[in-house]
Amino acid sequence: MRVRLLEATENPEELICLGARNDYMSDWVADQSFEDAMAGVEGEDVEAQKANFLARLLKRGHYGPFEHPSATFAIEGASRSCMAQLTRHRHASFDVQSMRYVSFDEVDPAAVEDGEMVVTPPSATDPDWVGRNQSVEDVDEDDVARREAVFRRSVRRSVEDYQELLELGMPPEDARFVLPIGTEVNIVVTLNPRSLMHIADMRAAADAQWEIRELTEQLLDIAAEWCPLTFEYYEAEMKHRKNRLAP
Repeated sequence: MRVRLLEATENPEELICLGARNDYMSDWVADQSFEDAMAGVEGEDVEAQKANFLARLLKRGHYGPFEHPSATFAIEGASRSCMAQLTRHRHASFDVQSMRYVSFDEVDPAAVEDGEMVVTPPSATDPDWVGRNQSVEDVDEDDVARREAVFRRSVRRSVEDYQELLELGMPPEDARFVLPIGTEVNIVVTLNPRSLMHIADMRAAADAQWEIRELTEQLLDIAAEWCPLTFEYYEAEMKHRKNRLAP
């Protein structure tokens, strides 16, 4: 899976601060420079003021201003299972690769069996992997070898059946029903910092499913460059505390 930033609000943390400062100013914030708008906030310089003010907003639970900036991410190679979890979240905009208009009639089923087109879960190949609600914890290498063989055989058969249905004239929107939930999909999603923190509260936690956790960590890595002060505070003081910044 790969995640790339497509577009994002410039100076997002200044925008957050201006939105919040507007609530307590008698003058119109649009007529103020950023330095003037931050007058009275504790800090030796404007950067320190910005850091202190953002931390204070997060500490007090004043999350509304964090909805003003937005970032758009392109996600490649997530499973349909992962997509179903991500798209449950509100205050996000999605475009998802269509399986009605994009067909996989030229994909080599042998390549699928080797790990292309369908996401392979770690438990299919790693004997030490323990997943949630796993009924059997002690497995040996022979068991895992059989798991992988069954998994590869199943996904290859699914793609072969899918392609045969297309050859028999079934439309892609119906033939896709036989494809596994692990089939890869590309996604474009737009989030604001608050919604990303809310997703991270739920999906970067240790009890989250491994794939959505991996995706969330990649989003957070990019967000840490885009909104460094906000996500530095989030990582240090809020992450994994189950804050659940309800949207």
